[in-house]
Amino acid sequence: MYGSGGGTTVMKKAVSACGGALRRMCVAPDPGRVRLRVATRAVVGIGLAVTLTGLAGFSLVASLTAGLAALLALFTVGDSTVRGQAVTTALLPLAGFPVLALAASLHDLPVPRDLSWLLVVFAGVYARRWGPRGHALGIFAFMQFFVTQFLHALPAQLPELYAAVLLALAAAGAVRFGVWCVERRVPPPAAPAPLPGTGLARPTTRQAFQATAACAVALVAGHLVSPERWYWAVATAWWIFVNTASRGETLVRGFRRVLGTVTGIVAGLLVALPVGGAPAPTAVLVAVCVFGLFYTAPLSYSWMMFFVTVLASLLYGLLGVLHPDLLLLRFEETAAGALGAAVGLVLLPVTTHAATNAWIQRAVACVHACTTAAARRLAGDPDADPAVHAAALDLLLARARLTLAPLVHPLSPLRARKARARRVLALLDDCAREIRGLAAVAADPDASHDARLAAAARRVEDAVHALVPVVAPRRPVAKAAGVPAHHPGAEAALAHLHGLERALVDLATPLRTAPSAPLIPAA
Repeated sequence: MYGSGGGTTVMKKAVSACGGALRRMCVAPDPGRVRLRVATRAVVGIGLAVTLTGLAGFSLVASLTAGLAALLALFTVGDSTVRGQAVTTALLPLAGFPVLALAASLHDLPVPRDLSWLLVVFAGVYARRWGPRGHALGIFAFMQFFVTQFLHALPAQLPELYAAVLLALAAAGAVRFGVWCVERRVPPPAAPAPLPGTGLARPTTRQAFQATAACAVALVAGHLVSPERWYWAVATAWWIFVNTASRGETLVRGFRRVLGTVTGIVAGLLVALPVGGAPAPTAVLVAVCVFGLFYTAPLSYSWMMFFVTVLASLLYGLLGVLHPDLLLLRFEETAAGALGAAVGLVLLPVTTHAATNAWIQRAVACVHACTTAAARRLAGDPDADPAVHAAALDLLLARARLTLAPLVHPLSPLRARKARARRVLALLDDCAREIRGLAAVAADPDASHDARLAAAARRVEDAVHALVPVVAPRRPVAKAAGVPAHHPGAEAALAHLHGLERALVDLATPLRTAPSAPLIPAA
């Protein structure tokens, strides 16, 4: 059929990757059942928002706009404190309402409308330089433009849409910050700051230009595919660039989006078409899709996109426009958006190698900070807290894993780079395990200074300096008065420090090996 086994091999690998993602999703740990609680809360919050708008007599268009606003408020707002999340949620209308008005006003003026959306794209991506709040506001603004195209909202509907969005945000906020505040039970750690830089050297600035170029190409290609549903291509290009920081990440995300969309279209044919927009079964299936979207988002982008695609099919059924040709068009627009993203990557690319090294250096510097804090704590300094650095290290390593994901992807043909990336990930996991153990020992009030700890900590610092030359200067660790030279509580700390030293020394081999060179294990 393919003339060679290449097509069949790629398909088998794609199916294997999808199956692997499903297995990881099913067995992935969920400490404190946080994912389960967040997904259930999303169903309650969005359901409440839509129910209230329906009881208030709003139109179907306003109710769907309200549901999307509640979904975005619960999904994109990710500040590290509950107070910060509440502030960002309150600021969403300030970012969304002007864009909503602009999109509705320009609905019948294609050229000004398209140019305006590209400006919103650039501003929305550029805002990520201000951390989680800028990220959430940028996404909300973009999606207000999208929903206007999706629902064909007109200027006369703006007052109703504004009221519906405000009601939805209030309902979602009441559930999130009042009735069911998961974050108060398990406070989320602060997200790592974006990679630094100035001008075009700043990754977020580069991405703003990349995403704008990608959306421009997607916009043109989308119009060629369908003058009526062109906006799906723009949305595809936009979301491919969300939460990515390198060329490799963006390519993998594009593949996963297409895979999730294709499987979602098949499910839409099997589920949404037979339902035909009937209110009761549609409401149940929408709730299932919302739950699946939130539950799988931290684990698998492909499965998240599967639920998003089925959800979109159900909404088209409610609007009375769902048919098989529309689902096929959805795939074609997704392909057009992926093409735009691929073109955008050529502009000012951030290579996977550069992004990976930057995040690894930050992680190693965090290892240094945690080791120093643990040594000070064990020496009797009550102000030193290694647990803070240990939590920060987990986030940095998660970001490093995301950056390395393209290199360890099942479809990656670069065997040398794949082996190098897997070795780096394994050693970083070793570092994280030793750091968590060290922080736990340091938290023991009976643990105290051991004469061997200072020497072990210095060896770890030397290993860190060999990998990251520029870190905080070494701070002397004073011996606590009246403490025995050896203490049982310090034995575990010594074991963790020795383990850290071995992992850091071994890490030098893959980090100093040329990306395409075969990896030779250290003797």
